[in-house]
Amino acid sequence: MSTNPAPRKVREARKAVAVPSSFEALDQTHAEVMRMLAEFALLLHHVDDNGADEHARASARRLSDFFSGTAHQHHAEEERLVFPAVKAGGDAQMIQHIERLQQDHGWLEEDWHELSPQIEAIAMGYSWYDLNHLRHALPVFEALYREHIALEESLIYPEARRRLEALAEGRRAEDR
Repeated sequence: MSTNPAPRKVREARKAVAVPSSFEALDQTHAEVMRMLAEFALLLHHVDDNGADEHARASARRLSDFFSGTAHQHHAEEERLVFPAVKAGGDAQMIQHIERLQQDHGWLEEDWHELSPQIEAIAMGYSWYDLNHLRHALPVFEALYREHIALEESLIYPEARRRLEALAEGRRAEDR
């Protein structure tokens, strides 16, 4: 009695899906930060004119989800992937920049913790938010983010890319 295995199903070939590199993903998040900061400013104008209507609530939910989730995770990813690679180079000026960026992460998180209850109030349709507080806090939050991203994209990311590529090339050479 011979047993022939059942014929295997063949899947259709599919086009490969481009998976963004870690740095492309980080860059995309920076672009999203800029869009969310613009949305934040628009939300304040909208709330001033219309109160916490459904449009405002939806916008506030997006802001809350982004800054509590995506932005927080983005900072953690930079701390894990980007900063150690640059610090490993031992360049005192670069290390000083990394320490500033790490301090920025703390300040951005602290700023968001101060802003988030106000945004959550709008998201829930409550009227106890303080629009004047948000108007004064947003420019500070936005300026810190803009300066932070500019330093990362102009100096830190390129240096981290160089270091990580050199490390990967060294590993490939060892494997040969």
